[in-house]
Amino acid sequence: MTGWQFAFSRRWAGYLALAILFAVVCSGLGVWQLARRDEALTELFKIESNFDANPVPVVEALPDLTSFDDSQKWMPVKLTGTYLIDEEMLARNRPLNVNPGFEVLTPLLLSDGTIFIVNRGWLPTGQEQDAPDTVPAPPSGTVTVVARLKATEPDLPGRTASGTQVATINLTSIAERLNAPTYTGAYGLMDSESPAANEKRPIAVVKPVRDEGPHLSYAFQWFVFGLLAFIGLGWALREEYRSVNAEDPEERARADERARKRAAKPRDDAEIEDALLDRQLT
Repeated sequence: MTGWQFAFSRRWAGYLALAILFAVVCSGLGVWQLARRDEALTELFKIESNFDANPVPVVEALPDLTSFDDSQKWMPVKLTGTYLIDEEMLARNRPLNVNPGFEVLTPLLLSDGTIFIVNRGWLPTGQEQDAPDTVPAPPSGTVTVVARLKATEPDLPGRTASGTQVATINLTSIAERLNAPTYTGAYGLMDSESPAANEKRPIAVVKPVRDEGPHLSYAFQWFVFGLLAFIGLGWALREEYRSVNAEDPEERARADERARKRAAKPRDDAEIEDALLDRQLT
């Protein structure tokens, strides 16, 4: 079999199918990375648009108890009410800089009788128990709070909690626990409270760092991998063509020309050292 006839064999059809399959998988992974980048950019847009915005009254941002749109994440809202200190909860399994800890959830009773859950910050796990050593008390009496909105969390199968602790910040479950009209669409990460508490507050949430991640470079790499499949297929096809047609006068002449060019090409230090080593071994 001479010429390019071998390329139309079942074996090479299989090679082509494998290359196409590999390229399709790589392209899919590249598109997935681009979608991940779009998600990261959307999150960055919310941070830039909302995090440092002027606070608005909570009733304006959330017209009813179940209101919340994902575009409102990090939006500052202003609330005035009284902390229900006896109903305070701790959200467990909340690491901060790889350190285990809890987030302090304190219900705020508003003047209209509704309750808004305020996340007052993070506390580390205690030295001798699965709870903070101490929980700083919030201010008593009427307080004005500025908090940034976050969506309610889902319940996680298999994750449980007892006592004053909750497994996740699932506002529907918390509302059932409080047995009172409670905002279930969103809760707030406390930015400030006035008057301030007498004790130092739990560690506050800081503005997330602007980082879209390596998704764009990963997507480019996957697309290149898909292209390399066809480049490798073409190289293998060419090498087999040369082998199959080695006795063809025209191909033999091309092979001699390639050998002549390689012989005339200046050798680098590594090639010279290899040649000397081969000579010594011989």
